[in-house]
Amino acid sequence: MSPSQSGHLAMLAFSALVAGSFSLGVLAAPHIAPAALNAVRFLIAAVIVGVAATATTGLPASAFRAPWRYLLMGGVFGTYFVLMFEGLKTADPVAASAVFTLVPVMAAGFGWVLLRQVTTTRMALALAIGAAGAVWVIFRADPAALIRFEVGRGEWIYFWGCVAHAIYTPLVPKLNRGEPAVVFTFGMLCGACIMVGGYGARDILATDWAALPAIVWITILYVAVFASAMTFVLMQFASLRLPSAKVMAYTYLVPSWVILWEIAKGSGLPPVATLAGVALTVLSLAMLLKD
Repeated sequence: MSPSQSGHLAMLAFSALVAGSFSLGVLAAPHIAPAALNAVRFLIAAVIVGVAATATTGLPASAFRAPWRYLLMGGVFGTYFVLMFEGLKTADPVAASAVFTLVPVMAAGFGWVLLRQVTTTRMALALAIGAAGAVWVIFRADPAALIRFEVGRGEWIYFWGCVAHAIYTPLVPKLNRGEPAVVFTFGMLCGACIMVGGYGARDILATDWAALPAIVWITILYVAVFASAMTFVLMQFASLRLPSAKVMAYTYLVPSWVILWEIAKGSGLPPVATLAGVALTVLSLAMLLKD
């Protein structure tokens, strides 16, 4: 297998693992406050990535200069996940995953504002097609709902989380001062643990952890190990073998994976009209993967 092929395989696994957090999150969200769930998830992920950093590059003291950077990035990233699980209390998982595909087009805008990054014409067209497909799914393939701008409460909450995610993307190169990726991620996870833990302290203390249903613990472990630590490793692996635009393109595959997750849960297929929007996101993926 060539380096390029192994990079694509890694991102296929990445998109499938990210999709799982939507399907599991819908089941866990009603049973625990989003801040409490994510404080524990960031703590577990920080321990895993911290051990990986210690075993590979080490954790030099110089990496923790200007610790405000990690608090800022952790706060922004934590905002994304708290709003994600708040939104999943009422949002449809397929529609929520379609909202997630808006992140690349918003990140391109914030990338220009913060880094003056310029997007090529073909990439801009691909992002626009993907965004159109996402909007079609978000409004449940109902043009009248689109005209009236009838967005579900959960999808609307999660949209603002995705805005935070889009801001986080250009913040990484903006604030990195030469630290290895694994060390920088460890700092961000520690910052997220502090910020989310401080914000959700009351929820953490009020949660009866021993009485939580099993699905909550399954979700916490899944998002900490697979949707955080493992996806970080897969993205770093792929980033060394693929152009960044192709790595980003796999975001558009997430709704398709969510549909498969939902079928595995026994929820069945979404309406055919909704699948047309998902097809547009796959077309966008194909355009971004083209050399």
